[in-house]
Amino acid sequence: MAKGDLGRRLGVAAVGIPLGIALIYYGGWVLALVLALVALLGTLEVYGLAAARGWRPFLWIGGAAGVALPLWAAHAGSFEAFAPVALLVLVAVAFVSLGAAVFRRGAEGDPLLAVGTTLFGVAYASLPLAFALLLRSWPPAGEAGPGSVGMYLLILPLVITWMGDTGAYFVGRGLGRHKLLPSVSPAKTVEGAIGGLVGSMFGAALLAWLFLGPASGAHLPIVAALVLGCVVGAASQLGDLAESVLKREAGVKDSGSLLPGHGGVLDRFDAVYVSVPLTWALLPFALAGG
Repeated sequence: MAKGDLGRRLGVAAVGIPLGIALIYYGGWVLALVLALVALLGTLEVYGLAAARGWRPFLWIGGAAGVALPLWAAHAGSFEAFAPVALLVLVAVAFVSLGAAVFRRGAEGDPLLAVGTTLFGVAYASLPLAFALLLRSWPPAGEAGPGSVGMYLLILPLVITWMGDTGAYFVGRGLGRHKLLPSVSPAKTVEGAIGGLVGSMFGAALLAWLFLGPASGAHLPIVAALVLGCVVGAASQLGDLAESVLKREAGVKDSGSLLPGHGGVLDRFDAVYVSVPLTWALLPFALAGG
């Protein structure tokens, strides 16, 4: 990585991390509106990758659904209230896209590709961010207002991801010798992947020790945090590799140019798309008394 590129990355991180923590601290509709915007941008970036291959998803259908899912999650406040409407939105995207393909493009307009990419964009770049809002209002956390313990439950997968990225970068740069998947991401090494797992486990255990103790209202034991960090960290690395595959298929280096030194929304959130919903799914098994 060039020094200038690293400097831009550090500059974006210096602004983005405090801003992100502030948004998570306050939660509510402020966080929901920002995540809805991020979901829209990410969904459109997916469609940009599809367009690079000559495919034509329906931007207006996917964009509207991409905004709707995080906003509905903020309103619903629980998975039980969120899930039926979210499923209805995804079904609507599929059938409205199919109808648009039939009446506006016909068989020559690649209807299967148009419908599939439209639905995938929403499911990949928007639905996971809705789970971020469900984590923020996690039931065992009690009140979901500013500074509540739900904040730490949402920060948990982010710390796992960020510490994993940091560990993978420095270990891979210093000790990396064996390529992990050179056909997908030539720079990644086996040593870096192991360093990333160690970083993820350390980050999860440290956050659990500092903020998710027995008196927090959402007790995450250290052993459970280590296991959670390992599983979510491994899945996060897979999410990173998956986005690399999508970019390689599209023939582009970055999914976008929104963030200097970081690329687009997908480049920055690829691992988070996996770590956030997976953390939400595993927390009931990891929390003491959960």
